Amino acid sequence: MHLTADGTTTRLRAYGPRQLDEIARRHPLPDAARETVRLLSRVLPFRVNEYVLSELVDWTRVPDDPMYQLVFPQDGMLDEGDMAVLRRLAGHRDSDPEVVATVRAIRERLNPHPGGQQELNVPRGASGPVPGLQHKYRETVLYFPGQGQTCHTYCTYCFRWAQFVGDADLRFAARGPEGLIRYLRGHPDVSDVLVTGGDPMVMTADRLRTHLEPLLDVPTVRTVRIGTKSPAYWPQRFVSDADADDVLRLFERIVGSGRVLAVLAHFSHPRELATPVARRALERIRATGAVVYCQAPLIRHVNDSAATWSALWRAELTAGLVPYYMFMARDTGPHTYYRVPIARAVDIFQEAYRDLPGLARTVRGPVMSTTAGKVVVDGVERVPEGRYFRLRLLQARDPRLVGRPFRAPWSPDAAWLDDLRPEPGDDEALRAALTAGSRTEAVR
Repeated sequence: MHLTADGTTTRLRAYGPRQLDEIARRHPLPDAARETVRLLSRVLPFRVNEYVLSELVDWTRVPDDPMYQLVFPQDGMLDEGDMAVLRRLAGHRDSDPEVVATVRAIRERLNPHPGGQQELNVPRGASGPVPGLQHKYRETVLYFPGQGQTCHTYCTYCFRWAQFVGDADLRFAARGPEGLIRYLRGHPDVSDVLVTGGDPMVMTADRLRTHLEPLLDVPTVRTVRIGTKSPAYWPQRFVSDADADDVLRLFERIVGSGRVLAVLAHFSHPRELATPVARRALERIRATGAVVYCQAPLIRHVNDSAATWSALWRAELTAGLVPYYMFMARDTGPHTYYRVPIARAVDIFQEAYRDLPGLARTVRGPVMSTTAGKVVVDGVERVPEGRYFRLRLLQARDPRLVGRPFRAPWSPDAAWLDDLRPEPGDDEALRAALTAGSRTEAVR
């Protein structure tokens, strides 16, 4: 395999924990870092490809390079007690009962499915829960095709890390679209389907077609969304892969049916948009009529500065993309390593937002995807009784609450809604949504 002049490669080559020594032969990966990845990859997923290693990571800045932090597990992601146990078991096989029990216990403590995803979001059909679906918001269903539950490279912050660790009890996956289509026909209020993962774009064009084309036979589905990191981690998917043109023709078919095709591209750092092949991939996607929306979480060690976000949103606008969401890192996995306090997130967002041209001010944030819904922090207000965060539900499990404002006492350390004390006033429906947690009734 080799990189060509425009950054493309002949084929995808992914590396996992077993290929760490090979990575170290190609790139200056420190010995200590190799051992850290070996230990942590028993609990958290690790996967990277040669394009990311060669084109995105700045090896002269390791370990502080943001792209390195983004894809290589780091010391500090697990507490020292868990790391000590993993070190003690380093020479044991993965199948050793003590290793299995230890890894499972650590994963359970990492809140693998935040926001009630398994308990509250899984819809039910006539015969019980519908595999591979989530239905949290009235108009949108999430669909997890089983063949798309991996990625070209894994982000170390990924809030869907539990999809990739080989535990069937933690994984959302549908064998095929039949259950989805039946559910959609029984729920005409659903206008949007988000195909997610993992990354649907790891599938071949033929496989992707089997999951997407049936949606065109459901007249109430008006928007097809594809959540993907591929334009950042493997833009060759749309440029030089053997079936890249077939993928783009499929996109054109969806747009030609009268639907909106929204590609939700996850760009975490402006460097991901800087390569010629990434820019070419985005040009080809947009030429199909698809609209590319961009979203990413605010991650300590990766993009926790206003200058980085301003550069990212400007690069997206220059490429013809729509800046969409700045998320807060979800309370799952190595959250303590990546967490940024809400107060600092507000400062970063507002400073970056002020620096933008008007057309890039489509972005919303900072946003928390909570049990009740998507909560945006609109800013900080000062009143005689003190400082407060101004909060609002952009999206809600209970659609009556969309747009409802509320506030919470300002805190320098809070990094998630659960760390605050929301004050919904006399709005009883809002109070119930914000405090119900696991008692909130799932969407049916």
